[in-house]
Amino acid sequence: MSKSIVCDGNEAAAWGVSKARPDMVAVYPITPQSSLAEYISQFVADGVIDADLMDVEGEHSVLSVLQGACLAGARTFTATCGQGLAFMFEPYFRTPPLRLPIVMSLVTRDGITPQCVWGGQQDAMTVREVGWIQMYCETNQEILDTMIMAYRIAEDREVMTPVNVCHDGNYQSYGVEKVLLPDQDMVDGFLGEKDVNWHVALDPEKPMGVDPLTGGAGGVGPSRFVRYRKGSCKGMQNALDVITRVHEEWGELTGRRYAPLVEEYRLEDADFAIVTIGGMTGAGKEAVDEMRDAGEKVGLIKIKTMRPFPQAQLLEAVSKVKAVGVIDRSVSFGWNCGPLYQELLSVMYRMEERIPAVSFIGGLAGADITISDFKTTIETTKKALNGDAPESTIWINE
Repeated sequence: MSKSIVCDGNEAAAWGVSKARPDMVAVYPITPQSSLAEYISQFVADGVIDADLMDVEGEHSVLSVLQGACLAGARTFTATCGQGLAFMFEPYFRTPPLRLPIVMSLVTRDGITPQCVWGGQQDAMTVREVGWIQMYCETNQEILDTMIMAYRIAEDREVMTPVNVCHDGNYQSYGVEKVLLPDQDMVDGFLGEKDVNWHVALDPEKPMGVDPLTGGAGGVGPSRFVRYRKGSCKGMQNALDVITRVHEEWGELTGRRYAPLVEEYRLEDADFAIVTIGGMTGAGKEAVDEMRDAGEKVGLIKIKTMRPFPQAQLLEAVSKVKAVGVIDRSVSFGWNCGPLYQELLSVMYRMEERIPAVSFIGGLAGADITISDFKTTIETTKKALNGDAPESTIWINE
């Protein structure tokens, strides 16, 4: 039987971790992730999580010790954001090529400078090319459920790739909702036996080197390096099918179904659509509903999985409409737009007939993207249907 509780997004993430029964946890607190670290610590102290809790001096050490634990066969968890993620970057970059199925919460936060400890998605979007799977959640229940699914996805033999479960700092980390805690026996059956280090096992009786030096002019070095990179890319692409299958199985077990890659909302007869990611999606759906009531044929496309990028699924969704407006909560400095917008343009290159796309950036530094803001983006995107598309990015909250 599921148990109903009321909690914020950080606690929902902690409960999801607890149900996955990790062997080792290391978390260094940083706003707005700090309470997640506190929940995890309390769960370990209370025996809710039967795991070793590593007390280390910073985020670089957090991920370094978990790499060793994972290589030795442990199921592991950590969480970070913002400057903590920046401090962690060297081992963060090293984790995917080692094919270590570590699960990490990113409680997304904007960048500095100016000084900012509030929500945004700049941290997660900045590291999206490092090789971690990234899934973004809309609700606290989705955070909890995705956390559990993340272990199945990461540890799948065709994937063996670390996973970031992303939720918005401030709005989701501290926002309170009702969630259902799944039965532990059901989760145990869903995840199955731990099989973390079948590909490489550290054994003090059989010393071995991990991550050998590669490179140089000619010889085996470069070819080994290429195999590492090619293998990581293959695992990432395999994850598209695995993510879909795992979401389907979870839906069958719990009745809670989430679009694994791309969600189409009221898109059946839509002329145009807005594209969202993460916690902003709820307000976006409310705005779509209200504009539908007013007679506008608008829909919404939600990105759940950002890495690997769901090219085929997004292309299918976008091909159903005649114009799109993309709302980013981070900045692509080199393109003067948002990263999601830039990714969408790459997908649209494959369309038989190009359609107008409008770039919006909002919600920076914890600013709210309101239903009213979404209505404005909808009205602007509608104008693009008639050839009146803005030539540059529109900044919300300016």
